[in-house]
Amino acid sequence: VQLQASGGGLVQAGGSLRLSCTAPGSIFRIATMGWYRQAPGKQRELAATFTSGGSTDYADSVKGRFTISRDNAKNTVYLQMNSLKTGDTAVYYCKANAPRNGIPRDYWGQGTEVTVSS
Repeated sequence: VQLQASGGGLVQAGGSLRLSCTAPGSIFRIATMGWYRQAPGKQRELAATFTSGGSTDYADSVKGRFTISRDNAKNTVYLQMNSLKTGDTAVYYCKANAPRNGIPRDYWGQGTEVTVSS
């Protein structure tokens, strides 16, 4: 299963970016979709999630600045990132968590790099 993430780039502090991630429909419609990030030298951490039932959750560090959304018709999840800070610099990964044969499984995208300059 391949998730395709895109939208990263270089932006100045205070700017905005929107990340996109597309998953196969058979996975997307039942999955909790999430965005995670990994800064250089740090562990991967959760940024935001969006369940198939419509619930969202955010890391405290991004609340009020990032918005996760999903377009079920396009099998795509987005992460709108506003008021970016240098501390948001990281590789961003999308993840789909969905059951397969009754067992939850994680499916990861390839990562898209976000660099925020001061």
